[in-house]
Amino acid sequence: MLRTSNAIRLGVHPRTLYALRDSGEIEQVGRGLYRISTATPLTSPDLVAVAIRIPRAVVCLISALAHHGLTTQVPHTVDIALPSHAQIPKLDGIPLRVFWYSEPSYSSGIEATTIDGVPVRIYSPEKTVADCFKYRNKIGLDVAIEALRNWHNRKPKADIQSLSEFARVNRVQRVMRPYLEAIL
Repeated sequence: MLRTSNAIRLGVHPRTLYALRDSGEIEQVGRGLYRISTATPLTSPDLVAVAIRIPRAVVCLISALAHHGLTTQVPHTVDIALPSHAQIPKLDGIPLRVFWYSEPSYSSGIEATTIDGVPVRIYSPEKTVADCFKYRNKIGLDVAIEALRNWHNRKPKADIQSLSEFARVNRVQRVMRPYLEAIL
């Protein structure tokens, strides 16, 4: 993956970059984002493009649930978390849904995973489940409950303490308590 700004910094003229694109040697993945056309297809092109174009973004909610295999929902947008009062990112061709998180909720539970050779910041499964309860009015309580059930069933020794800590950070302990008691 190569950004136009990185190519220019390496001494490649934009005209050369466009000529390589027109000849089919490289392909344009997004605005200002290229890759070699003979490379294997990307498994998650939207997440890769978001990680490269918006480095402060953290994949969250439905997108993170889908990545961790905790939902049956199909994400129609890429859900990202940004710190409070951050600028709205512009990304052509990829539908984004932006959620602004305050500290310490934004910086807790971030995992760095590699998707298609690109480091992607994504919330841990426990943090994602707690976030679903925090944003239950936007994504639906049924999605949050399904995520909690799938998380508990997926891990035989589910880390309840970690989930409780993220619920405390998000201030949703009272909301989650009855659902946790029901599945335990």
